[in-house]
Amino acid sequence: MIRLIIKTLAALVLLLFLLVTGYCLSKYYQAEKLYSQLTPPPEIIKAQEFNFRDLNKNGKLDIYEDSRESVDKRVEDLLSQMTIEEKAGQMFITMIGMGRDGGHLDIPPINKHALDDPLFKIGIYFSLETNAEMIVKRKMSHFNILHAYTPEAIARFNNNLQSKAERTRLGIPVTIATDPRHGARENETGVGGIFTPSFSRWPTSLGLAATRDTTLVREFGEIAREEYKSCGIRLALHPMADLATEPRWARINGTFGEDAELSAAMTYAYIKGFQGDTLSNNSVITMVKHFSGGGPQKDGEDAHFPYGKEQVYPGNNFNYHLIPFTKGALPANTGQIMPYYGIPVGQTKEKVGFGFNKQIITELLRDSLKFDGVVCTDWNIINTMPLAELAGGERSWGVENLTPEQRMKKAILAGVDQIGGETSTEQIINLVKRGEIEEPRIDQSVRRILRDKFTIGLFDSPFVDVSKISEKMSKPDNIRKGEVAQIKSTILLKNQNKILPLKKNLKYYLSGFRYKNQFSKYAEVVSNPVDADCIIVRKDTPFDHREGTMLESFFHQGRLYYNQEELSDLKKLSKTKKVISIVNLERGAVLTELDNLSEALLVDFGTQDHLIADILFGKEKPGGKLPIELPRSQEAANKQMEDVPYDSENPLYNFGHGLEY
Repeated sequence: MIRLIIKTLAALVLLLFLLVTGYCLSKYYQAEKLYSQLTPPPEIIKAQEFNFRDLNKNGKLDIYEDSRESVDKRVEDLLSQMTIEEKAGQMFITMIGMGRDGGHLDIPPINKHALDDPLFKIGIYFSLETNAEMIVKRKMSHFNILHAYTPEAIARFNNNLQSKAERTRLGIPVTIATDPRHGARENETGVGGIFTPSFSRWPTSLGLAATRDTTLVREFGEIAREEYKSCGIRLALHPMADLATEPRWARINGTFGEDAELSAAMTYAYIKGFQGDTLSNNSVITMVKHFSGGGPQKDGEDAHFPYGKEQVYPGNNFNYHLIPFTKGALPANTGQIMPYYGIPVGQTKEKVGFGFNKQIITELLRDSLKFDGVVCTDWNIINTMPLAELAGGERSWGVENLTPEQRMKKAILAGVDQIGGETSTEQIINLVKRGEIEEPRIDQSVRRILRDKFTIGLFDSPFVDVSKISEKMSKPDNIRKGEVAQIKSTILLKNQNKILPLKKNLKYYLSGFRYKNQFSKYAEVVSNPVDADCIIVRKDTPFDHREGTMLESFFHQGRLYYNQEELSDLKKLSKTKKVISIVNLERGAVLTELDNLSEALLVDFGTQDHLIADILFGKEKPGGKLPIELPRSQEAANKQMEDVPYDSENPLYNFGHGLEY
């Protein structure tokens, strides 16, 4: 029997190996066939001592190839030469796989590093189209990268993509986008953030708001812009201008808090840092999200999932959530805006998600607020993804009963320009060819999209110098500025009997720290809590582990309080030892019980261990003020209104609280 089982397992392994090998080989040969359709690289055309690239390979200098011409003229010239297939390709942006060294990824990376790659683990490589399919077949030129490889690898990948893009019929360059990469903490939540060690390290957006320092925020944007641009990233899929009025929401750490005026000021400074005073070839474009404010999620559930598809306004406070856009993003001239997934219940005639909602996109954003930049949907609102059970499927809230092509039509007619997370160019092509969408409507969107590419100089200088990246990345001054921001964002909530700064002649036991040696320079660190005079504990914000889909496992949702298991050891220790607690604050945590157990309580936003040590022992001083209030109980959090700021009953700590020493 055992022998039979072994033989069966061996046969299954062999079959799996053959299937995967066959799949990879078919993808490889398909990619090679597609790449063979590309033209030779463009030749250089000389005109009046200037060099220009002959992008359409016609042997003459076209208006769109001439950097001396105005952006508008160049856009119109290129648009006039484009087929509907090429136009459709511009209207999509999605994830793209890259090789570890920056090479193309046209087959899943099945190698010794595969199991270290979170994208491989959740099967994304087997659902993504290949680089060749998207660039050559789909004629796409907008991609967001999810990998945390070295900046040099990202730069090489940019150059590899651009070398393929310039060999397409019209030579339209690629725009590379990314979610935030500057979080200081290795275990930062996987929602909307990519920890990339080679970049300078800063607090989360919530932490930036805790500093109350718009000059610092603009400086962060300028530093991040330089680091992004050096490796070819020209579109930032951030910041989030949503308001954290619902303390249970999983995405609060990506916001600037719950105060609309503070969020507006921070959003404005952030955009100015990334884009500059005007969009230019020195800019990284910001895509501000999520219009018209994604914070008031019903019961705090997120709109990525069916149970969170409704945004509610029990306080009739819809306009409050517009303030970060009307006073921040729009005056700062953000290049692009992303609506969220949810349905704004009771606010529009149609009960459909923001991305399908003409009243929100066209009537409010375009007509009333006069925004003429690119509107890009959030990811996967049209089609059901391959391996949808891992990612939660499409998020077509309010139009679930429509076909994917009907959803596409509705989104475009609602006013969006670009579809996020998808590659279904044939749907737009078919809609135009059948006369359901007029081509001038497509031209309107493509015009906006091309305008951004020309304005930031991608048509003239798409490649980056890999050899100079080390000069731009991790400059000592920039590293220190990030550290100062981390310190300034850290908030002292409680300092009973002025226990902080800590004495250096005592023994300390550390829990929850990665780098305990950082404390040894100040005092003796013991391995047994019984031997300690004081316990220093670092904890994450509480949440429920949900595993309905792979995507849900990345979201810190549900309860805001620590359960008994999470506090049991600390309760025992606190009876005989003094406790100092530090919480990495991601949302409106209920810290009441932890507060009662602690002599001192601080919250941080990803502050590195060595800086926490500096703060606790007085070398540095915490300077932050709460950008959200902290409710006293889960019941109080449940009873507050989703769209109203700082309204929980008798909060443990109020918005703006923060002590000093």
